[in-house]
Amino acid sequence: MQRIISSFLTAALIAGALAACSSGSSTSTATTAASPATPVKMKTAKSMASANGAAVFNTNCASCHASDGKGGAGPPLAGNALVTGNPAKVIHIVMTGLTGSVQVNGKSYNSIMPAWKGVLSNSDIAAAITYIRSSWGNKASAVTSAQVASTP
Repeated sequence: MQRIISSFLTAALIAGALAACSSGSSTSTATTAASPATPVKMKTAKSMASANGAAVFNTNCASCHASDGKGGAGPPLAGNALVTGNPAKVIHIVMTGLTGSVQVNGKSYNSIMPAWKGVLSNSDIAAAITYIRSSWGNKASAVTSAQVASTP
């Protein structure tokens, strides 16, 4: 009986180890004679910043600005000239917050945006701003952590 239990536990451990090894993500491609190798897409600094920016935005900003950027309690970021204009302005607002009434696309918003300086890192702020400047049809330049650090 002990031998059967021991064999069963050994088999379960081996199966678990094999499953763990095969469930992780891998960047290599397997090739067979029947199918040619497919090139692996490398993540660029821009795509990694965009992914990080989306994560920062969805965690900290989407509750007011909506995950689609169309606004809610806070004004829309999609099609917002302030977001796509001078990056120093949007950096300043994200860093220091904003209180009071603002007019965006003909609609008034009167809410409080918290200051993110000291809460998020400069690189997270830069990634989030880069994300909103290049999402939902917005087409504006990326923002760097150096720009964030140098904005009063």
